[in-house]
Order: sequence, then C-alpha cells, then structure tokens
Amino acid sequence: MLNYLFANKNVEKVLIYLVLHQKAYASELSQFFCSAIHPIQKTLQKLESGGLLVSFLEGKTRVFTWNPRYPFLPEIQALAKKAYDFLPSDIQETTYKSTKRKRPRKTGKPL
Repeated sequence: MLNYLFANKNVEKVLIYLVLHQKAYASELSQFFCSAIHPIQKTLQKLESGGLLVSFLEGKTRVFTWNPRYPFLPEIQALAKKAYDFLPSDIQETTYKSTKRKRPRKTGKPL
C-alpha cells in the first residue's frame, strides 16, 4: 500500500512492524517476513541514516526503534498505523501478528 510512496516494500513492512511492536532487529524482521536479511538491513540502515530510526546494542544485537527527535515522527507513525488499519483483516492476522514471546521466561519454569 505504501510501497509506491516509499519505492520499497520493505520500508512499509518495517514501519508497520515498528508501529505495532516499537522495536525490532534485522534478523527478527527477516524471520518474521520470511525474507532475506540483507535487504532488511539495508532498509534499517537507510531509515537510520535519514534520522527516522535510532539503534542501540542489546548484547551483540543491534536493535532499532523510533527516533523521538525526528520532526515528523507522529505523522509517519499515524500514516503507518492508518496503512495497517486499511489492510484486509486476513493480511493483518497472517502478516503482522506476532506469536513470539516478548517477555523473558521465569528461571526454572517448565516448558
């Protein structure tokens, strides 16, 4: 939907994913969208160099999140949220809903 605006379908996917999940790293996005990691890394680097995203290290993993100082951040987030809302519900459920556990597991808790 937004790939015509951004000239890249990965930008649309990354922006919608970040609206829903707030932070992400390249291999997580690559596995989530079942795509190659290199184009995702290039997209994240491009968005970071443009100032829309910032990154930090969590251990050895480079995590990307929104740059709170970006002047058009609320507008970009609203655009991505609206694009997500206009997607058909089956695409919302199959493409963007994560079943991955986001919180750490209690030590010693049985699987």
